[in-house]
Amino acid sequence: MGEGDPAAGGFYYKFVTKDIVYFDLETQRTAGDVGGWNRKQLMKVSLAVIFSTKDGNYTIYPEKQVGELVTRLQRADMVVGYNILHFDYEVLMGYTVLDLPHYLPTLDLMVDVERAVGHRLALNALAQATLGIGKIADGLDAIRWWREGKLLQIAEYCCFDVKVTRLVHEYALQHGELFYTDRFFRKRKISVNWRCL
Repeated sequence: MGEGDPAAGGFYYKFVTKDIVYFDLETQRTAGDVGGWNRKQLMKVSLAVIFSTKDGNYTIYPEKQVGELVTRLQRADMVVGYNILHFDYEVLMGYTVLDLPHYLPTLDLMVDVERAVGHRLALNALAQATLGIGKIADGLDAIRWWREGKLLQIAEYCCFDVKVTRLVHEYALQHGELFYTDRFFRKRKISVNWRCL
């Protein structure tokens, strides 16, 4: 039985009938390359990855398939990501006329977490404190790999980021809380209410 197999039962089965799409992308350029963070539409997609709870599969989209990616996101019951409203969608809007933040049903985990704690937290901080796992690289590594032509490494990193986002979201759905470590190295709890999805 695979992870997406309804016969497997458990928590995952609750999502089989809903098409929850976890999404992340990596870029070809840094903010410095394009003249600042207000010009994200010029940063260009290197690779994007989604995971769909409906089919239980990861799908990788290179830049030439960004149109297909946008179409796929439109079919989702909910798109879930970390900082996708203010980063990933803005990068994608360099390829489409759609106003994605207002067009797609979206849960941006970072927005809710920031609202709860009063400041931004990295996905890595939540994953380490909540699940004991950490990211394997960062966005600057992915840009360097793009310049070196190492697309497989970008794909592996982006898939792992999507998996971490999914695990953090699913933990919060099950337990109604997440954790992070504050600047005094104390483990702190964040109450979240994402059960309506």
